Amino acid sequence: MSSLKNRSNDENDIPFQPIKEKNRKMYELNKRLTDLILTIVGLLLLSPVLAIVAVSIKIEDKDAPVLFRQVRVGRDGKEFTMYKFRSMVFNAEELKSGLIDRNEVEGPIFKIKDDPRITKVGKIIRRTSIDELPQLFNVLKGEMSLVGPRPPLLQEVLSYSNYELQRLSITPGLTCYWQVRGRSSLGFKEMVELDLKYIQERNVFVDMKLIFRTFFVLFGSKNAF
Repeated sequence: MSSLKNRSNDENDIPFQPIKEKNRKMYELNKRLTDLILTIVGLLLLSPVLAIVAVSIKIEDKDAPVLFRQVRVGRDGKEFTMYKFRSMVFNAEELKSGLIDRNEVEGPIFKIKDDPRITKVGKIIRRTSIDELPQLFNVLKGEMSLVGPRPPLLQEVLSYSNYELQRLSITPGLTCYWQVRGRSSLGFKEMVELDLKYIQERNVFVDMKLIFRTFFVLFGSKNAF
């Protein structure tokens, strides 16, 4: 994180100030314990779904891996490998450069509807967010939490302002405010504001409410792409 601090793309940018929190040690301990219990239970209950998705991906393209691994930036700028079910063609990253002008999200994030790189199975698991389930293993490893700001790519972080860097002040998660309030239909600035809102407001009740609301996203969201 040291290489990211005190860096600004704008002379009027707000200086980097990690959000200060009081009396968070007990909350952090309870949050980690909750993450472990719910993740283990979730993996056991969802194991048939995980197996079906893995087989489906392999049937569609037997030569490509089932899992997609990508380096993301976590708490305090620490990098880690995040897991997802592969929902795109194997050479998706190579094809990205030819699609940059079609980006539909403001800011450093790249997302487009009807992305031609998405596979048939990928369309289904993205719509239901099932492609994110392998990140439960990231939660077990302590690299992610069930609730927290989504972990960004390094190239995205390098273009962050000092204000936006505050998203990295806590452990990233599978879901947060903007995942249940519009997802990809929101602009980058709105995503940042909602993430910082969560960091300021987070408590056990907020976390459980967001986990509960995320279950409804699994039934499909028109804003997922």
